[in-house]
Amino acid sequence: MLTALTGATIYTGQDIQQGKALLLENGIVKGLADAGSIPSEARIINHTGHSIAPGLLDLQIYGGGDHLFSDDPSFAALTHIADALEANGTTGFLLTLATNHLSVFEKAIDTVRDHPLASVLGLHLEGPYINPVKRGAHIPECIKRPTVPEVKALLDRAQGVIRMMTLAPEMCDPAVIELLLSHGVIISAGHSNATFAEAERGFQLGIQTSTHLYNAMSPLHHRDTGLPGAVYQSQHAYASIIPDGIHVDYNTLAISKKVMGERLFLITDAVAPSKGAYAHVFKDDRYTLADGTLSGSAITLLQGVRNCVEHVGIPLDEALRMASTYPSRLMGMPERGVITPGQPANLTIFTASFQPRGIYLNGKEKATPLA
Repeated sequence: MLTALTGATIYTGQDIQQGKALLLENGIVKGLADAGSIPSEARIINHTGHSIAPGLLDLQIYGGGDHLFSDDPSFAALTHIADALEANGTTGFLLTLATNHLSVFEKAIDTVRDHPLASVLGLHLEGPYINPVKRGAHIPECIKRPTVPEVKALLDRAQGVIRMMTLAPEMCDPAVIELLLSHGVIISAGHSNATFAEAERGFQLGIQTSTHLYNAMSPLHHRDTGLPGAVYQSQHAYASIIPDGIHVDYNTLAISKKVMGERLFLITDAVAPSKGAYAHVFKDDRYTLADGTLSGSAITLLQGVRNCVEHVGIPLDEALRMASTYPSRLMGMPERGVITPGQPANLTIFTASFQPRGIYLNGKEKATPLA
């Protein structure tokens, strides 16, 4: 079936197209057409006033729809979370587990491995191999140094579903980093008190990115710029950042964007209410632990894009790339971050007020009901 999406501003990840229809044939992007040259047999869907962009990708999120995956790492919870995130305009995500008992990691691994879902790109294990000095909201008794046998057992069990791991480079033997890289795991430096030299060494060993820039890491100090300085100085390392204006001031986000350019990408770091090991409590516009420790955001990725536009002054097309094109490159799946002929449609559709209006996920349309 041929479908024409008309009336929208189309952000392809490479340029901006207006006055064009986006043609999809059996879920595959066919190309763009002028309004007067749409084939007569096409099913026309009018998106006047809407924007169409490459599907948004969130590489750090702990749950959705009031479900925290570490509380209930079941298939039912996984499905509920995926449905909630898709309804918010996210077409792909790494379901994230903060430092926890290995048994929780193992249950989550088994669920994601045995029940693949289109929008679930895999798992992001944030810990337990972090620096307790920069643990943030993480469970202190579960933090440890990695050993090759333990990491290998997790990787063997996962069979490829562990796609990213956050660790503190100063806490890890190079053999652990080498093992993770040999299994295709993207390593992110985070919850780390690394000096500039330690962080730089980690990037030289193959660490590809860093986790929620500025949060739970050594500070950018004028005598030792720590992990942020090493990220800035790197020619290849990416960094994620939380665009809620709470975890990081918008001016800091703006400075980081100027320094890093296409190496900076957006995550939500969003959590859900919980009475479990991570007792997240929603307060005002954020999640905290009972003692007030900031423990996660309450934004969607589309809201993060909006914040970048409205509070940082980043053009919409670039803010969208920060939530799609750049994380897709880091994931080694650059086709997911652009709208290009011959690829399955992975699209996010939203209004001028940044309300989601539906997605296409691997060519399948999923509409968001009007509020």
